[in-house]
Amino acid sequence: MPADPSSLPYRPCVGVMLINGAGQIWAGQRIDTQATAWQMPQGGIDADEAPLEAAYRELHEETGITADLVHPIAQTEDWLTYDLPADLIGKVWKGKYRGQKQKWVLMRFHGRDDQISIDRDHPEFAAWKWIDSDEMIAAIVPFKRAVYEQVVAAFAPHLAKSSQS
Repeated sequence: MPADPSSLPYRPCVGVMLINGAGQIWAGQRIDTQATAWQMPQGGIDADEAPLEAAYRELHEETGITADLVHPIAQTEDWLTYDLPADLIGKVWKGKYRGQKQKWVLMRFHGRDDQISIDRDHPEFAAWKWIDSDEMIAAIVPFKRAVYEQVVAAFAPHLAKSSQS
């Protein structure tokens, strides 16, 4: 671990808020932790990719959902960042990053639930479900919660009305 973790860069990443026709959010339970940790699909942006391209790729890699089953609606204007907790710096991403900077893409799913498959070559999720935004914020690990709050706020007009206060 570096002496000053703040000297490390942020990992460029994309996140996908996938919503169904009812405005509920797709959430996957992470497979790599004992904690009950649910999140939206996300992953690194390759050097030659635009955020939207990376969003389609990550969505397919993690959920099996193909581009023809979704429609992009919006993107966050700015990069949203989070820092890893001190005990994870140096352990994830080969110690190269202090956290992630993320562009988020809102996509509407117009397929069927049976077209979603988390049984992938390199699975990231043990289970998945559709949830409202308040449950999504409560289900994310604490160090990502502020980013999820910003994403929900940015895309609020498209989300289930029952979850908005």
